[in-house]
Amino acid sequence: MLSDREIEASAKPQNIVKIGAKLGLGEEALDTFGKLKAKIEPRLGSAPSANLILVTATNPTPYGEGKTTVTVGLSDGLARIGKRVCAALREPSLGPVFGIKGGATGGGYSQVTPSEDINLHFNGDFHAITSANNLIAAMLDNHIHHGNALNIDPARVVFKRCMDMNDRSLREIEIGLEKSNKFTRKDGFVITAASEIMAILCLATDLKNLKERVENIVVAYDKEGGLVRAKSLNCADAVCVLLKEAIKPNLVQTLEGTPVLIHGGPFANIAHGCNSVIATKTALNLADYVVTEAGFGAELGAQKFLDIKCRTAGLAPKCVVLVSTIRSLKYNGGCDKDGISQPNLDALKLGGENLKAHIENLKNFNQNVIVALNKFASDSDDEIAHVRALCEESGAEFSVCEGFLKGSAGTEDLAKKVAQICEKPAREINFTYDASDSVKTKIEKIATKIYGAKDVV
Repeated sequence: MLSDREIEASAKPQNIVKIGAKLGLGEEALDTFGKLKAKIEPRLGSAPSANLILVTATNPTPYGEGKTTVTVGLSDGLARIGKRVCAALREPSLGPVFGIKGGATGGGYSQVTPSEDINLHFNGDFHAITSANNLIAAMLDNHIHHGNALNIDPARVVFKRCMDMNDRSLREIEIGLEKSNKFTRKDGFVITAASEIMAILCLATDLKNLKERVENIVVAYDKEGGLVRAKSLNCADAVCVLLKEAIKPNLVQTLEGTPVLIHGGPFANIAHGCNSVIATKTALNLADYVVTEAGFGAELGAQKFLDIKCRTAGLAPKCVVLVSTIRSLKYNGGCDKDGISQPNLDALKLGGENLKAHIENLKNFNQNVIVALNKFASDSDDEIAHVRALCEESGAEFSVCEGFLKGSAGTEDLAKKVAQICEKPAREINFTYDASDSVKTKIEKIATKIYGAKDVV
């Protein structure tokens, strides 16, 4: 089989103006970056018939389960059966692109293009977020240097600088070593995707809401132990000016010409792990079917998507697609790396308990669930039949997904089943916790309901 890059190079992408036209957008509605990328103005009112579809996965393994690949393949599959569809994805972080994880634009014949641009600088959003974050950090230290009217305790500054690169040496540093400085203090960098500005941008509904969220950031404690918020630094207007273009979703396409909005990318283990509310709502305004994804496994990403993003934005998915692979189930069943591609029904049966737990969790959220088995060449018919039977016993729909190898032709069955599920009314989400619960109670409910903990001590 051709490599991802060879497959992408053989594709013939359409001009981004034609992609915009598929969503009813005229050329004047696009701020183009060359022929294949554009930014669009946010559109927040969902169409009455819009169907939101969440793609999540079983516990992540070193092999990857293929959430983005299935998300792209399903979007192409829905377009193949005549649906007006738009995918809504997270923006890749530059650091992991150069690490073991690599890029985040799908794979095989289910890719988003231009992948190199998307995985690297794209349309500049991450750089704007980095600048906005570091402006707050600079103004904070400048305030302490020039008199410290807010009585900030330099030892209790909690707002860190950021950069979009994996650089271990900058995790913990000491700043202010120049002789003219009045103080030194310990500081550190986080990767941009883990910054509070990234999380805020992805939950904001517009610039006004973004400003309110920025003002509410706790940046430090004063010497009496009180909270110091960004509002006290009078920095929010400047931060929002830096983000005025970054708040707009980015429009690109799949290899088959399906529209994709890519915008924002907070990590799920740090923040909520979803693309921006603005991009999701804009997609729902422009298309009848919107396929989006949540980071990590369903126990983390889907939980945060439903409990945080959907609650905050007033969203409700019609269908949840749970991605899994034979090899990930065998890995969760204790199979070692060397034997992962060999038939092993015993390990598969043990790992199947992981899949059952995820199905149960999603059903406890009151969601319609379909399992998409991302097929690999090493998967045997007996192994696939076992997973199919397990899903049927657990009350979940099942489909074998071959988007990586076949593009939309390999996801047509999944697309038809998802479209059929979407004909049903959206179900009210059974949230894990109440928004009014204390932090302790929220932790207890998540730990016991999602992870199966007996208690939290």
